[in-house]
Amino acid sequence: MVRTTVDVTALYAALDAARVGRGLSWRQLAGELELSPSTLSRLGNGMNPDVNAFAAMVRWLNLPAESFMLGPASDEQPDLVAELAPLLRARRDLSSEDVEHLEEIIASAVRRFNADRSRRARDAEGG
Repeated sequence: MVRTTVDVTALYAALDAARVGRGLSWRQLAGELELSPSTLSRLGNGMNPDVNAFAAMVRWLNLPAESFMLGPASDEQPDLVAELAPLLRARRDLSSEDVEHLEEIIASAVRRFNADRSRRARDAEGG
């Protein structure tokens, strides 16, 4: 059976970034989520939220639940631009044009990193 768990660190980081971006305290965020502040404190201490709390959190973040799920270990990383796009689009301080520019910059950087990595691998192989 494949075991899937919540990436508590990523979920907490996303909540914290969105909370700061909206100028909320942790207590205010708990109120918006209709959760107890202790639920967010436990999350910050690495404990998994219950299903209802998890649903409230991802709904508030306006992100798919899958963004915060870990399955069996895999060497393959998700596409960085695809992973960041929902976070960028959720920002209220960025226009759609700003988001497009940031996605282009990130995609360009990823292409450069991949090209450099390939070149280094070729050099290491002697050719």
